[in-house]
Amino acid sequence: MEHIDIEQTLAQMSTDIKRHIQAQKIENPALIGIHSGGVWVAEQLYSLLDLTEPMGHLDISFYRDDFTRIGMNPQVKPSHLPFSVDDRHILLIDDVLHTGRTIRAALNEIFDYGRPASVSLAVLIDRSGRELPIEANIVGHKIKLAPGQNIKLQGPEPLSLHLTQIS
Repeated sequence: MEHIDIEQTLAQMSTDIKRHIQAQKIENPALIGIHSGGVWVAEQLYSLLDLTEPMGHLDISFYRDDFTRIGMNPQVKPSHLPFSVDDRHILLIDDVLHTGRTIRAALNEIFDYGRPASVSLAVLIDRSGRELPIEANIVGHKIKLAPGQNIKLQGPEPLSLHLTQIS
């Protein structure tokens, strides 16, 4: 895997998000990070985007479709959305887009809070292996991993990417 400069990638993502917001004529978007890596990425982007509304975060543990198979995450934290999602333009942030199942779960939870006007997805890493038809609007880096490899964001300070081998 190539070395990825996370600070530079986040700076480019913030520029891409600003262009996306302008092109879509979005005013006052609400930023939501997905626990945990997506929240770390969202916190960095939040400071780069100069947004005025507090950001939200989701813990999708109860919304996962593999909940009955893998059990409850012992680190479940409550989601926090300090704004109404009704008729809002949402910027959903995650660290790694792989199968699409995490994003599906996040969308289900967001819609339990209300009906947003739109949801745009920004991810630090887009990797192969999609199982659901989900695509990010803003991508930091696209990478292709060999079978059995996984990439994980560690943080929050400093943020770093680690490649692991799944046995």
